Amino acid sequence: MSREIGNNPLDNGTFADHLEQNGVSRRGFLKFCTSMAAALALPAGSAEVMAEALAAAKRPTVIWLSFQECTGCTESITRSHTPTIENLIFDYISLDYHHTLQVAAGLQAEEARDQAMKAAYGKYLLIVDGAIPIKDGGIYSTIAGRTNLSMLEEAAAGAAALISVGTCAAYGGLPMAHPNPTGAVPVTDIVKDKPVMNIPGCPPIGLVMTSAIAHFLTFGRLPEMDQLGRPKAFYGDSIHDRCYRRPFYDRGLFAKAFDDEGARKGWCLYELGCKGPTTHNACATMKWNDGTSFPIESGHPCLGCSEPNFWDAGGFYEALSVPQSRMGETILKAGAVGVGVGAVAAALNQRNKAATVAAQETMTVDALKKES
Repeated sequence: MSREIGNNPLDNGTFADHLEQNGVSRRGFLKFCTSMAAALALPAGSAEVMAEALAAAKRPTVIWLSFQECTGCTESITRSHTPTIENLIFDYISLDYHHTLQVAAGLQAEEARDQAMKAAYGKYLLIVDGAIPIKDGGIYSTIAGRTNLSMLEEAAAGAAALISVGTCAAYGGLPMAHPNPTGAVPVTDIVKDKPVMNIPGCPPIGLVMTSAIAHFLTFGRLPEMDQLGRPKAFYGDSIHDRCYRRPFYDRGLFAKAFDDEGARKGWCLYELGCKGPTTHNACATMKWNDGTSFPIESGHPCLGCSEPNFWDAGGFYEALSVPQSRMGETILKAGAVGVGVGAVAAALNQRNKAATVAAQETMTVDALKKES
């Protein structure tokens, strides 16, 4: 953190005040708003609306609670797509509690959380990562002598909205995997009376998290979500729809092993168990580490980590069955069992051809020319 959480002398200023104090130009601010509007697929003119709303707004309080998790979600968001976005989000919201990032510890940290919740009761944004154990009263995970369950219930009562970041908070994730000895559950199993948005992934993409927060800061509400509570702007398409290896799938060119000729040439990883066709996320377009790469680009098949029950679904290195996959309730609508890969590919291609990203498609076409 670039400031001590809960101890910023500028906490009473507006967002515009903080921009000026930290040397951020109007042009730089508009560029940030334009990036956020584009990432959220907002209509033309939204960047100006976002800029006006953010500039006039008081810095909102954000409480971040971490429960049964691995800290991967925090690691991911601190590596958001560009430093500008990271700095704007972390320097200009009042992140009053995050026990991984905050300077304070022990009693001082818990007092800061209590004070922030009281001062902004009914208005703050609550972010949760990690599943919540509820077996035996939730005793299997505690912070400052309190169970995760009681801490979440108290914090959710005064929140305006919640964001569950990571598959553990969104769906239960690995802590909830069979046999689930701690009785771990997702946030939505506990919080029923507040709007909750899920940003699944193991971990989620940093830019997706910061963009969702920016939307809430601008409009005072969560963005449009799908049936699983995920923001449609980022989870509306499958990874398969946007994958630069998709043309190889359509031509029936598949890697058969991680070290064979097909793998070295970048062919489709479908037969190595890739769950891209049944997994919805922006991995193929936004990627990680400043947009450098994502698992498929690094030569590993998608495991489907942003879908419910991905861990118990198993079969990580087995090709998807047709027409029913083992990824939770997701169905690969591609015809009867025994239909050849070419027919399956054609059906999917007809439906989603327009979704291929132009830049990646160009790269792949060049590669295919070499194959020819």
